[in-house]
Parts: sequence; C-alpha cells; structure tokens
Amino acid sequence: MKILGSAAGGGFPQWNCNYRLSRAARARAPGIRPRLQSSLAASGGDDRGWVLFNASPDIRQQINETPELQPAADAPSRSTPIRAVVLTNADVDHLAGLLSLRERQAFHLYATPRVLGVLEANPIFRVLDPALVRRVPVLLDRPFAIEGPQGEAGLTAELFAVPGKVALFLETGRRAQDFEADPEDTVGVRLTDADGRSVFYVPGCARVDPVLRARVEGGDVLLFDGTVFRDDEMAEAGVGSKTGRRMGHQPITGEDGSLDAWTGVGVARRIFVHINNTNPILDEASPERRLVEAGGWEVAFDGMEIAL
Repeated sequence: MKILGSAAGGGFPQWNCNYRLSRAARARAPGIRPRLQSSLAASGGDDRGWVLFNASPDIRQQINETPELQPAADAPSRSTPIRAVVLTNADVDHLAGLLSLRERQAFHLYATPRVLGVLEANPIFRVLDPALVRRVPVLLDRPFAIEGPQGEAGLTAELFAVPGKVALFLETGRRAQDFEADPEDTVGVRLTDADGRSVFYVPGCARVDPVLRARVEGGDVLLFDGTVFRDDEMAEAGVGSKTGRRMGHQPITGEDGSLDAWTGVGVARRIFVHINNTNPILDEASPERRLVEAGGWEVAFDGMEIAL
C-alpha cells in the first residue's frame, strides 16, 4: 500500500489557509511536510495493478508522484495500472478526482448504493463513460473480490458502516441535523490479501463504538481518522467555527477521543490519516506529535509505504 494523500479536505497547506502551520509548510520549515488530500493505493502484487481508495481532487498530482500508478514504458499509448476505485463516502475530497479519470479509460468503480446514487444524481459525473467505467454497488458487511477490466486485482474488500454523517454538500433539511440517517453515507474498508492479512481503512469516523472496536481486533494495520487533535481546534486557530464532531470526525484527544477509544484493541500497527491543516501533529517536533507517538500511533505522510 501507498499513502497518496494524508491530509483532510483542502490539503496542507490549504490554498486559502494562513494559520501558522500552513505558513510553515509553505516556507518548507523542517519537520512540517506538505500533504495532498486523502487517498490510499493498494496492490495485491503479481502485476495485477493497483486499486485506489477514494479519488482525491489531487489525483493527477498523486499519480505523477507515484511511478507505480503511471503507464508502463512498453504499455499502449493510453493505459493505466489503476484497475479500480473504491469510495468510502461522497465527500468532495474523496470523489472529485473521478473527474480527472474521464479520458475514456476503463476501470471499475465500487461504492455503496447510496454513494453511487449521489454520482448518478449529478450529471457532471456522466463524463465517466458507463461503457468503460463500470459502477459496482457494494452491500455492507459482504466481502467481495475487487476486480478491474482485466479480472481480479488480488484483493478482497469489505465495506462496513461507521458512525459518520452525510457529505457537506448534501446537508439539507432534516439531514443537516441527522448525521447518521443512512449507514451507507460513511463506511470503512477491511482489505484482505491472499494470505489473510487485514488492513482497516477508516478515513472518516465520528465515534469509535464497541462494534468498531470488535471488528478491528486482531487486524494487522489500522488507518484511522486523525482530522483534528482537539474538537474545537479550528475555532481556536481562527479558521472556522465548526468542531471536529460537527464535521463528522472524532478528535484525537478530549472526552471520548480516539487516542483513548482505541486503547486495549489488539491491532499490530496504528496510523492516523486524513489530517486537517490545523492539527498540531503535522509538526513533527510538537508535544502533540510526541503524545500520539507515545500512544503507539504513527502519523501518515504522502508516499508512505505499508507492506504486509
């Protein structure tokens, strides 16, 4: 696996953010790495190509920075090793990149019926020719072999509901108040290889509940929502009024924070992903970074490789 983008929506630095961390990233300050928006690539090996988990608005740059995702030197004039895309929700930072994959290239697109319905309702996504891009509805809690136009990609996935909310641009009327109206709005992914090793990818989650803890128990890797360190950090930074929980993201610390919520769960490796530009763990020398590392967590960065 490779982390293509480890930041939350807007990336780091965000184009209009003038908070101290974004300024430091623009200045290339030591220990503060710029990051693209949230996305993961995985391969089952054996030249079966790659699967993307979420299609970031930065996808063109991510491909340009990842040789494994580029056409091979001896490949046809139009080709790609990307076999499929799996979406975990309908957030803009997870599906806008689909528009950059419109150049009449065949791949399979997996998502819940709810998320596929969002794409169907928006005519701009018709640029993905249905004769080439097969949309595959995925039911929750049912493992499936990920396939591309050339056949199986060597990976088995399972989508499962996690506490979350509807995408921001769909917040209207009742749904603006009822974050968990549809379990298909926000999902996690369990990714399993041929040897039974498992990775859990949960880039967005509003709460770690007992069901989620039990599901992840015994996993090899957990890639989990690290959007904000403190629930009110955006207000403290002066960049917005919403709390992390209001955006559907559990803070790392504070009452029922994820750092404590995952304590005691047996998973070999824990990595925070989807990190907002206000989160102090972006600074490798910060006390907040030392705190999460002392708790057994790593902080994802773009280009990070995870091999099983």
